[in-house]
Amino acid sequence: MTATPNISTFISRLAVSLALLLTSAAASAQLFRLERDSVPLLRGFQVSFDVFGAGMLVLSDYGQYEGALRLNLHDQWFPIVEAGIGKARHENDLVTGLSYKTTAPYFRLGADVNLLKNKHQSNRLYGGLRYAFTSYKIDLWRENLPDPVWQWNSGFGAFGEKCSQHWLEVVFGVDAQVMGPLHLGWSVRYKRRLFHNDGLVGKTWYVPGYGIWGDTRLGGSFNVIIDI
Repeated sequence: MTATPNISTFISRLAVSLALLLTSAAASAQLFRLERDSVPLLRGFQVSFDVFGAGMLVLSDYGQYEGALRLNLHDQWFPIVEAGIGKARHENDLVTGLSYKTTAPYFRLGADVNLLKNKHQSNRLYGGLRYAFTSYKIDLWRENLPDPVWQWNSGFGAFGEKCSQHWLEVVFGVDAQVMGPLHLGWSVRYKRRLFHNDGLVGKTWYVPGYGIWGDTRLGGSFNVIIDI
């Protein structure tokens, strides 16, 4: 079983992540110098769907269906809500022989900033930050485990084990207009786990919305976007 990090560890991780984001934002603002103008504050919103995550469900043991709603403020700031369903079914792991299954929702809240000097053009280069969380249940089992004394095959399992995780994401992405309101975009994400509860079974093989278990990892998305 993995112990939940104490509050001082959480605060130090949060401080490091925020420091990295603020340093990056300050450098970007100095480099691009976003200008003021008379364009209205509310410029509409976008809805999007992550094609990459859905493709992972077809090609691998895990993936997600994910959509997002992003508000456009002055073509410069973009508050965003991302939500999805993460799924995994990994059977007979080559190293441990374990099988793992989970399906659960996850959520991210955050904002992006347009880094281009001409922020009113249809294409955008942005950086952003997300706070993400999920609460999920897992099934973990192994069949045909040799008994060390009697040498017959036995097995074990834990089903419906409750787990949770909270993490931060630093995002860098591109949004390009294809035709009319249709855009395509991609993003690269650095994920940093803040705190978690793995229940009684130790490391959970996959965390919905986060990916393969671990403290830090890289991720990405490829989005179909509609400007409204």
